[in-house]
Amino acid sequence: MVTVARFLNLTLVVPELDKTSFWSDPSNFEDIFDVRHFIESLRDEVRIVKRLPKRFSRKYGYKQLAMPPVSWSNEKYYSEQILPLFSKYKVIQFNKTDTRLANNGLPLDLQKLRCRVNFQALKFTPQIEALGHKLVHILQEKGPFVALHLRYEMDMLAFSGCTHGCTEEEAEELKRMRYAYPWWREKEIVSEERRLQGLCPLTPEEVALVMQALGFDKGIQIYIASGEIYGSEQRLATLRAAFPKIVKKEMLLGPEELQQFQNHSSQMAALDFMVSISSNIFIPTYDGNMAKLVEGHRRYLGFRKSILLDRKALVELLDLHQNGTLSWSEFEVSVRRAHDKRMGQPTRRRVIPDKRKEEDYFYANPQECLCERANCDDLLGPSNLSTVR
Repeated sequence: MVTVARFLNLTLVVPELDKTSFWSDPSNFEDIFDVRHFIESLRDEVRIVKRLPKRFSRKYGYKQLAMPPVSWSNEKYYSEQILPLFSKYKVIQFNKTDTRLANNGLPLDLQKLRCRVNFQALKFTPQIEALGHKLVHILQEKGPFVALHLRYEMDMLAFSGCTHGCTEEEAEELKRMRYAYPWWREKEIVSEERRLQGLCPLTPEEVALVMQALGFDKGIQIYIASGEIYGSEQRLATLRAAFPKIVKKEMLLGPEELQQFQNHSSQMAALDFMVSISSNIFIPTYDGNMAKLVEGHRRYLGFRKSILLDRKALVELLDLHQNGTLSWSEFEVSVRRAHDKRMGQPTRRRVIPDKRKEEDYFYANPQECLCERANCDDLLGPSNLSTVR
């Protein structure tokens, strides 16, 4: 949105955050990010104000236009479709802002501005930064650690319809929850079909086998970066038996330190984000927004190792191993081979012109900001290999 405002030469109001989603998080933008730094660090690019001037507010009878921009749009859409609206409406509220700008095909200066906002202007509040740094320090004092983004929370399973390994009662509970939230559009989901397509987060039990096959030592520290795991500690039993040094922020910090963040899931996620970008290895079990952002941030910080699990391949291998078709050594070799080139190495984004939703996300691999044009081919490989048709 900063990039759109800059391109159209418009003033941006500090964003409002959605408070109606599943988490019902009352946090405002300024509860998570340092607003003064955000405004000041971008003042040479775009004018940002903390709030809408009174004369333009609805309270004073001003009629705003609220609309969602078209997803994955380029600068032509914004200049030809959006900019003319400002001659009639002086204020436009974009009520949906996720993935509203194309991943590819934008001018280099706009792509670099997106990086500047993401990696420099967006800084957490001093309270979050201090506690995040403390978490990282506690972990680093005990040696190398893995940040495991274990997407096995109740809302994730209900939304995705993934119930592999759940009891019938749990599957029914998750289905009821899915039907209770009208903005989750997909209701009837066949869990096993989705799992075989690689569209489900791995279960804690599956993660234990995959990490063992990848050669992780039993004594490695594992930080669980997630909300409350569905099934609680009981569901982590297999993973903990394989890797006893599993910790969560609630185990490393006192209740009084976390009290200010209770019932504020976005602020809790900010702490997990800080730990995840600082870990020796990052492993996401599902490729949601946070996992993609962490992946991109780790690339920006020097291509830190992120193991990007090929869930479709893994599900097939796991089933073959568990039904006795694949021996442990065959399973181990196959898992490692499947991930040779999925370790966060320098690579170009996949471009799929007709399927924007399926191509690589800009923020997961902001290649324009990871090399200068002269050495990009050396680092990322020839540019004509990245398009998928």
